Amino acid sequence: MFKKKDKLDIETINESVFILKKILKIGFVFAILCLIFLVTRLVKEWTILSILKEFFVVISPIFIGLLIAWLFDPITKFLQKKKIPKLLSCLIVYIVFIGILVIFFALLMPNLINQIKDFAGTVPALLKSFKAFINNLFNNFSNNHDIDLTSIKVQLFDEIEKTGINMTTKMPNTLLNIAKKLISGSMTFVLGLMIGFYMLFDFDKLNTNFNKILPVTWRDGANELLKRINESLRGYVQGVFIVMLLVFITQGVGLTLAGIKAPLIFAMFCALTDIIPYFGPYIGAIPAILVGFTQSPVVGICCIISIVVVQLLENNFYQPLIMGHTMKLHPVTIMIGLLIFEHFFGIIGMIIATPVISALKIIITFINEKTNFVGMIQKTNENIE
Repeated sequence: MFKKKDKLDIETINESVFILKKILKIGFVFAILCLIFLVTRLVKEWTILSILKEFFVVISPIFIGLLIAWLFDPITKFLQKKKIPKLLSCLIVYIVFIGILVIFFALLMPNLINQIKDFAGTVPALLKSFKAFINNLFNNFSNNHDIDLTSIKVQLFDEIEKTGINMTTKMPNTLLNIAKKLISGSMTFVLGLMIGFYMLFDFDKLNTNFNKILPVTWRDGANELLKRINESLRGYVQGVFIVMLLVFITQGVGLTLAGIKAPLIFAMFCALTDIIPYFGPYIGAIPAILVGFTQSPVVGICCIISIVVVQLLENNFYQPLIMGHTMKLHPVTIMIGLLIFEHFFGIIGMIIATPVISALKIIITFINEKTNFVGMIQKTNENIE
């Protein structure tokens, strides 16, 4: 087969090796996909995600405390360098943090509660306006294109009626459940604050105990890796909170000027959804724009202008100045990660996708620096070719 007049056919051998190489690459990719599918099925069949969810709910105060201690540890160390005792440094950080929270909620909560009450009272009128807006939209489309959309319009109106009935009948229970969750969440947060104070005071001991668990030969590398992850993730988390606050303030001012009812509610929703990269601003903008147009076309257009202006501010000022390039991830990588994490973990997955992917990138880069496995793979490919 490989001989040509009693001589080796080098060209045929090269073609065969090239085809075999492609088959091996396809087989390798197929094996990875099969492994991912198998892991996904096992996670689903063994209900691992629900077990993990319950576990994280139980330990959420510890997680909150650890997050607080992790974020504030650099500040306490800075104060200690200024010759301030460790206990006093922790107290100063906590007093300032709690004071900011108290002032923020003292100024925000009364207005927010009043706006929720006012908005709940206007829900029937908003639904009526929304039905009129949809009716005019369908009528104009049908008249301009000679298409009968009556059946679709009737089905849509039935869904709107059901939504209105559900909102009015279930509103008391919904508010009660929200109140219960707020009380439970507040207790969890307070407990997390208490745990966080003790963790902040003993944060160095946590690192020391972690080092003791590791083999001696791993400690230097592990400390270097943790330092890189900490710098990247801490900058990201701190930046996200600052950007959220700025989006909330500017969006609240913009929506108030736009004349929408309950502007603080929609501004807070925009700020919360802004945690999700790329998709978050659009998710947060939809309710405000819809409610704005149910009030009047002018209010709807003003809401769009407000949201566009805030997004321009965020993209051109907030993100570059505050966030910089903390994650150093390609946009396509972030989008793929968002889709995958959303599929498995929902909204929570979209929130944690970017920091998790960034941490994985740092770990892989660190391993490559120590082992040079990418270089070995490239040399292997060059030798095969």
